[in-house]
Amino acid sequence: MPSYVDRGLIKWGAFDALNGYSSMLADLRHRLGKQEKPSLSEDALEELNQNLQRAWMEHLEIEVRYYADGYFRNTYGTIQRVDFNNRVVFLSTKEKLHAEEIMEITIL
Repeated sequence: MPSYVDRGLIKWGAFDALNGYSSMLADLRHRLGKQEKPSLSEDALEELNQNLQRAWMEHLEIEVRYYADGYFRNTYGTIQRVDFNNRVVFLSTKEKLHAEEIMEITIL
């Protein structure tokens, strides 16, 4: 009968002994993963505008792919309001997206 007793998380304590090492690695991974914001062609902008208008007028559920802080993100919802002066789209999920951030709108 073996007398081995697992020490659980205690055995991994030495790997996190340097103060701030884990947070520095996480920050480095975040910065290295960033991408440049692509520019959209005229055709892509026109399709984006048509999908936005159709989804807003017909209250359709959409998937929005947008660019924020160097990363592409996705969200879902319906368009509650569009602020044309400030170029902001308000979604049913209480998210506020600037028009410059939106890369693609897909009607579900």
